[in-house]
Amino acid sequence: MDTAEVLVCALVVVIIAVSLLSNVLVLICFLYNPEIRRQVPGVFTLNLTLCNLLLTVSNMPLTLAGLVGRGQPGGDAFCRAVGFLETFLSTNSMLSMAALSIDRWIAVVFPLRYHSKMRHRDAAFVLGYTWAHSVSFSTVATCLSWVGYHQLYASCTLVATSNARDSRASGGGSRTPFVIFTVFFHSFTFLLSFIVLCVTYLKVLKVARFHCKRIDVITMQTLVLLVDIHPSVRQRCLEEQKRRRQRATRKISTFIGTFMVCFAPYVITRIVELFPSVPINPHWGIVSKCLAYSKAACDPFVYSLLRHQYRKTCSDIINRVLKRSSWNASGRGHENPGNSIQAAE
Repeated sequence: MDTAEVLVCALVVVIIAVSLLSNVLVLICFLYNPEIRRQVPGVFTLNLTLCNLLLTVSNMPLTLAGLVGRGQPGGDAFCRAVGFLETFLSTNSMLSMAALSIDRWIAVVFPLRYHSKMRHRDAAFVLGYTWAHSVSFSTVATCLSWVGYHQLYASCTLVATSNARDSRASGGGSRTPFVIFTVFFHSFTFLLSFIVLCVTYLKVLKVARFHCKRIDVITMQTLVLLVDIHPSVRQRCLEEQKRRRQRATRKISTFIGTFMVCFAPYVITRIVELFPSVPINPHWGIVSKCLAYSKAACDPFVYSLLRHQYRKTCSDIINRVLKRSSWNASGRGHENPGNSIQAAE
């Protein structure tokens, strides 16, 4: 293995470790806090977390094995099953992010009617669509033998049944159905999710800026009336207004930016790959796959762990564990003198 391959392997190991720990922590918070379970967004977060966990324990280690072994890990049937799972989980996770954006759009734009518009029954209906969408594309690809080991990405994923030589010999006709399926698949998964993210979150940003502007007007009117206010207090109020506006923009940019940075290189590479005349660097294929995998490690922080409710839950869990460990230690400490007395007697 050359230096680039070693670095890529190290990157995959880091992604696996971070993704596993962070998603497990989100799952623990969901199970520990009943308030999170009662909220409708928790249903979408749970679905996204489970998809990321399954992708972490099933596909990422096999990609690492493919990199180290320079070949397909396992037999063809096993690789097809893993490829089906990879297609299903990646599609489901993208659509889950779109569902979360729709939920937040309804909560911000229609705050008074949110509980009537987004109930657990409605969330189950949306998740039903994400599952049906993911299963349908994964099943079609598997039944048509378009799932197998792809050397460019060192993983079991979507791949044309015929290689480049067969395609050139037949004039590219045998690749036409696969090309149509690939374009259709990415258009109705990645592109659809991206459009939903942009439309909903930009609407959320517009409403948030409107509310911030109204709060700023009220704050400025108050500051004008308070003529005796200290200049430092006035400056802190103005700085808080600026931070509030920047906070809303930063959150929206994080949601859309991480989606594009992680998924867009891989999807674009898959589209470029459909043109045999365009060469693709093997190292770039692996890097684009790692970027797609890194979304599973980013999602727990973007959607859950950086929120106040999850941070408080994590703090409560840690404090409870520390209290229990200290109680056990003190209990053993009280037992030791008795044991020594009995031994002396």
